[in-house]
Order: sequence, then structure tokens, then C-alpha cells
Amino acid sequence: MNKNLWIITVSQIFSFTPAPVNVFLSGIIGSTLSPVKSLQTVPTSLMIVGIAVFSFFAAKIMSKIGRKAGFLYAAIFSSFSALLAAYAVWDKNFYLFCLACFFIGNGMSFTHQYRFAAAESVEKSFIPKALSVIMLASIFSALLGPNIANFNKNLIDGHLYVGSYLSLAILTSVPIIFLSFYAPKKDSVNVNEDKKRSYFALISQPRFLQAVVSAAFAYAVMSFLMTATPINMHIMESYSLNKTAVVIQLHIVSMFLPSLITGSLLKKFGHSTIIYAGVGFYSLTIILSFLEPSFFIYILALVFLGIGWNFLYLSGTGLLVLSYKEEEKFKAQGFNDILVFSIQALASLSAGYMLSIASWKTMNLIAIPFLILIIFSSIRADLSKVSKLTD
Repeated sequence: MNKNLWIITVSQIFSFTPAPVNVFLSGIIGSTLSPVKSLQTVPTSLMIVGIAVFSFFAAKIMSKIGRKAGFLYAAIFSSFSALLAAYAVWDKNFYLFCLACFFIGNGMSFTHQYRFAAAESVEKSFIPKALSVIMLASIFSALLGPNIANFNKNLIDGHLYVGSYLSLAILTSVPIIFLSFYAPKKDSVNVNEDKKRSYFALISQPRFLQAVVSAAFAYAVMSFLMTATPINMHIMESYSLNKTAVVIQLHIVSMFLPSLITGSLLKKFGHSTIIYAGVGFYSLTIILSFLEPSFFIYILALVFLGIGWNFLYLSGTGLLVLSYKEEEKFKAQGFNDILVFSIQALASLSAGYMLSIASWKTMNLIAIPFLILIIFSSIRADLSKVSKLTD
């Protein structure tokens, strides 16, 4: 844990708070402000769409101005977006609230670059552990953000939840203090484009493709099933909101808590082995969908889903930072993120509709082809590695 990694980790805790706060509140606020009931989840989805749309530009901007300036800009922009959301809630303006959620997603696209900054702050042999540290910090974001937002929801009399977003504006501005002490190594900016490989050349690398496929479909399957779980439990199966909340909370903990050991596992067993293990946990979730949908079964299924996501996403990110040259890191990272979060956005947006026309079991079965793609890309990368060793 060098100084830069400490600064990045603490900054990540505060910078990531918009995600759990918006997931926690935007659907509730949307249900009170939306002119049409079917649009109540649009604000939540727009945050994810905002991440996807701006991911490429976030990496591009950082390639021009550097990591530190990019993170400082994100802190200021995220704080502004939270203030806009607060005003939209105060004014009871649904469409302005949707725009604010989209802007929050734009700011989050920079926040997702923290994982790359963490990897760049340590030697290559310590990258898996650095990624685990930055992922583990997200647990504190999930605890800090929603609790402070809930505590301040009545801060403004007669305007419920305005105080929540005002407190979020303060939380997202805190990294400005820590980032003033951040001194990253010189970024490879303004490099001659002739030295960078094309997007086709990047994706043609078996290891790069394995990294993108693992991370993208880890997010797709997780978002697809997680988004549908509260609807299926509370609406379809008539479970109480409290029980539904417990399942989602345990799922979120299982997404990030394994980071305590995932870095060590990656170092000991290698990325592909942990990817196969992640697919195994996803497979357990699918198998559980065939059993009687009890409260305990939902807990197990969503915990396995969280662990699987952690293994796949951390493995994919770890592979990615090993598959490009220093001078093309922003190009590769932006390309990866726009693919990963675009696929996540599509999965999240389609989950509610698919559940309305299909059963919970069918939705789990839909995930199987994506797991096959992850396995196929990993086998291809492993065979390519063996082929190079034997040449």
C-alpha cells in the first residue's frame, strides 16, 4: 500500500457513492415523480446508460489531461450532478431528475478508471492485490452512501430526499482534498498514433478478447439477474420488501467481500483458473433457479452470483492491464469500458421486459450462452499461450 494507492482507495470510496445511492433512491423517487408508472425505473437505467455512453470519452479525456486532472474533474462534475438531482427532486421535475441521473453516470465513468490507476500505482506482480484493494473499497461506498442519504432524507422540510442528494454532493466532492496529494507517474499522453495498434489489432489478441469478454458478460449476467430479482421476489413471489432487501444487500456484499482473497487467488492460480471458477459460481446460480424459490434459495443464488461476478470482473481487469502497451493504455481502457458498460446497460434495460414475458428459470437459462462465450474465449487464450511456448 504505497501513498498513491492509499489516496486512490480513499478517493474511490467517496467517488463511488453515487452508484449505491442512485440504485437505492432513484427508483423510489421515479415512482413518485414519473407521469407514467412504466417509466419509474428509467432514472436508474439512465445512470448505467450514462456510464456506457461516456466511458470511451472518460479514457480519452484522461489521455489528454492525465489521471489526476481527470479525477478532479469527475469529483466536481459528480457534485454538480448531485446538486442538479437535488433541485429536480425539490422541483418535482421527473425529466430533469432523469437528466441528472444520466450526468451522474457520466461522472461514474471516470470513477471506473480508478481501478486502472490502482493497477498503475504498483509493480506488475502486485496488480491483482491492488485491484482487490480498490474493489474492496466499494463495500465502504455501499455502506456510507445509502446510510448518509437515508439519514439526511428529511433535511429539507417538505421536500423528501432533497437532503439525500445534497449530502451526496458533499460526499462526491471529498476526493478533491485527497487528490491534491496524488502524484501519479507521468501518463503516456499525446503519443504518436502510429505507435498505437488499431482496435481490431487489440481485440484480435486472445488475451485482450478474453479480458473484455470475461468482464463484459460478467456484468451482463449479473445485471440481468440482479435487476430482475427484486421484481420477481416482491411482485411475482410476494416476498416482503425486507426479505427482498436482505437478498440484494447480501448480493452486494458477496460482489466485493471476496476481493479480500481474489488477488491472492489470481496470483496463485492464474487468471483463467479464476475465470473458470467464476463461471462455476454463475452455473450454481442457474442450477438453483430450478429449485423451489424459497427465501434461502434466493440468498444462495444471489450470493453465488456476486462471487462469480467478483472472480470474473477482477480476472478480466487484471488480464486487460497486461494485454496492452503503455502508450496505448487509454485507448485500450476506453475501448474495454465502452464495451463492458454498454453490454451491462442493455442487460439492465432488458431485464424487466424479459421477466414480464418469461419465467425466472428461463431468465437464468438465457445466461448460459454468455457463460459459454466466456469459457470459449478463455480456452482460446490458453491454447494461444501454449502455442507460443511451444514455438
